[in-house]
Amino acid sequence: MDINKLLRGVNCSCGKHHSCDIKYVYIEDNATKNLSKICQDNHTVLIVADENTFQAAGEITLSALNGKNIKKVIFSGNEILVPNEAAIQTVTENLDDADIMIGIGSGVIQDLCKYVSFYNKVPYIIVATAPSMDGYASNGAAMITGGLKVTYPAGLPMAIIADTKVLSNAPMEMIKAGFGDIIGKFSALNDWKLSHLINDEYFCDYIYDLTYQQIKTTLDLADGILKRDEKSIKVLMEALVVIGILMSFAGSSRPASGSEHHLSHFFEITGILEKTAYFSHGIDVAYSTVITAKIRERLLANPFPSQIYRPAHCSYTQKMEQLYHSSAQGCIDLQEKYGRYKNHTAQMYLNKETEIRRILSEMPTAETIEKMLSLVNLDIREFYEQYGEEKINHAILYAKDLKDRYTVLWMHYDLFGFSRKD
Repeated sequence: MDINKLLRGVNCSCGKHHSCDIKYVYIEDNATKNLSKICQDNHTVLIVADENTFQAAGEITLSALNGKNIKKVIFSGNEILVPNEAAIQTVTENLDDADIMIGIGSGVIQDLCKYVSFYNKVPYIIVATAPSMDGYASNGAAMITGGLKVTYPAGLPMAIIADTKVLSNAPMEMIKAGFGDIIGKFSALNDWKLSHLINDEYFCDYIYDLTYQQIKTTLDLADGILKRDEKSIKVLMEALVVIGILMSFAGSSRPASGSEHHLSHFFEITGILEKTAYFSHGIDVAYSTVITAKIRERLLANPFPSQIYRPAHCSYTQKMEQLYHSSAQGCIDLQEKYGRYKNHTAQMYLNKETEIRRILSEMPTAETIEKMLSLVNLDIREFYEQYGEEKINHAILYAKDLKDRYTVLWMHYDLFGFSRKD
């Protein structure tokens, strides 16, 4: 796909002119050579990376910046980098007179640079080291602040530089994560349709269809991905970048992030709070997509009830504090702001039941999703072994509270929550 043509914008039948302010996207062999031209008017460059990502692409980046005044923030590669207040401060304190930042890395490095760039009005470029997620071209920065996973509105990179040799040599888990993140769009797109029906949320057929096209393209890459075939990795990275651009077109991450991401965020947040292991983002999204497919199957298999369950406020608060500890109040405040625990919408669900069921049935089955993941040797059994049934059930019930977005998790809670004793 011609990404740079897509960047020029689309006059859409939805009534909006879709645009994205990224100037350059280079996904090719020796892509870093383009930095010399892009940065020709810059003098001081702040490099942000961790030890692993700098090892992957640091030298070729510096070579392309020969003659520039270079400053570096290199985080440890021996522990998980969390995009929190401390990391933000570290990068910000080193900005000084830098007139551009270059992040070398993937998800966390990207989000850190995006956030610091936006709030300090210093442009940035991302040199991608793995085809692991779709946030390279999105205008949201997924940070962990106040103990919560918060997606902040943020600026876009001036350029995305992705050397296909570097991408092909990324850890296989990160390559699989990119594949898994795209499989998660089955769930995200279905949630978007549901919210359009339930809440009259903005919806765009063009964005929906083009996102869906990226899923179909990616499914054909599985064999090449496992072989680290450079052409397959290039197409995977292109699909991830296109989806990021489409998020910018939509003005939010809605086309690419729904219930499957909320479950992933639950495992990440509780893992950080409890100091327990959790999968990388894309892997969690992939496995969580199986869970959201099972939720849809349960909704399809049962009649819609005429009553909606709501827990007593004290019971709800206690459960949130048990799960989210010091972050619980932020989740409670968020849901009280949007009033979802005060809504009693059983009749609305009944009135729209036929259309709801039609939309839910568009999602591939859990078994089908499992087969898709098995194409890159992702086995759902490791998900159950990692988290256990109790934690997964808690995620199904309470991951929805981490975000202000309506998804199938809310529908499941609304329609079947009344039978729970918790």
